[in-house]
Amino acid sequence: MWFDDSRLDDPAALAEIDQQLRHLAESGARVRREATEADQAANAAVERSGGQSPRAVIAAGPDSRLLRAVLEPWCPVPFVAWPGPLLPGWAGSLDLVVMLAPEGSDSGSASAVAEAVRRGCRVVVACPPHSLVAEHAAGRDTALLPTGTRDQLATAVVVLDVLHRLGLGPGADAEEVAGVLDGVAADCSPFRDLSSNPAKELAITLADASPLVWGGSVLAARAARRVAEDFRRARGRGALAGDAEHLLPVLEAAKARDVFADPVADGGELRPVLLILDDGADEPVVREQRGQLKAAAARRGVRVHTLSAEQGSEVARYASLLLQGRYANRYLALGLVD
Repeated sequence: MWFDDSRLDDPAALAEIDQQLRHLAESGARVRREATEADQAANAAVERSGGQSPRAVIAAGPDSRLLRAVLEPWCPVPFVAWPGPLLPGWAGSLDLVVMLAPEGSDSGSASAVAEAVRRGCRVVVACPPHSLVAEHAAGRDTALLPTGTRDQLATAVVVLDVLHRLGLGPGADAEEVAGVLDGVAADCSPFRDLSSNPAKELAITLADASPLVWGGSVLAARAARRVAEDFRRARGRGALAGDAEHLLPVLEAAKARDVFADPVADGGELRPVLLILDDGADEPVVREQRGQLKAAAARRGVRVHTLSAEQGSEVARYASLLLQGRYANRYLALGLVD
């Protein structure tokens, strides 16, 4: 496999991934659609709460880690992410169980939400209205937020907005998130050439590299893991996302860059690239870790590439970083040829 960057500006080649790019470009529209369709149910969920805070919040199901990344620093009551098919033994009628189930067909999620209903927990679940999860979620204290796009991010924005209105998390305005996603779609459009397209530029940077992806804040770190997963699918090769303490040894172990090295003679060995996802977090610990990573990369001659997202709320910045990475990985897959 080798990388042909000319394919990134070739209309015929871009037509091969037209449906994938359209799906990415419609990310903002999906957020708006989910928010609109769930609006009535969301209002009912807030009214039903009567302004009473739960004893604890349990984010259940496979997507619970995204909710944890957003809520854990903010939630005024104990919060736990519980991705398995069961609930913690102490969960009961004083607690709120929250679940994202955009597909609605996962049997583990259905089992967890059925257990929540059986125990008398308050339940907020976002899923398709006639799905397996919806059937198991039926109950007196259940707020079902209907979804139709099967988009995890769009579903999360709807749930986070409800939790914000319940006083349990930060704001997640759907229109703001959608606007940021629309901006990324314009910047990363296939109609923008290599010279002004950040996603195409990143694809070229990663074409002959093994990426080490780092995000300083909790949400940026979550985006880093998702971008690395997407890279592995696009390239079929390794990509590592982790905390600074996990990436520093990898950087320090990299061979010093040799400007006279012949990549063919060396068997095409991939050098690491440090990809930093910067969501504007400026806490001292974030600055220190970023500096350590960049210094280690400089000592070993490792390239550093930064994706930035500094506009909007924390959730909007997370969405921006995630979408930029997904565009880059689509262009990366397009440029790889036999």
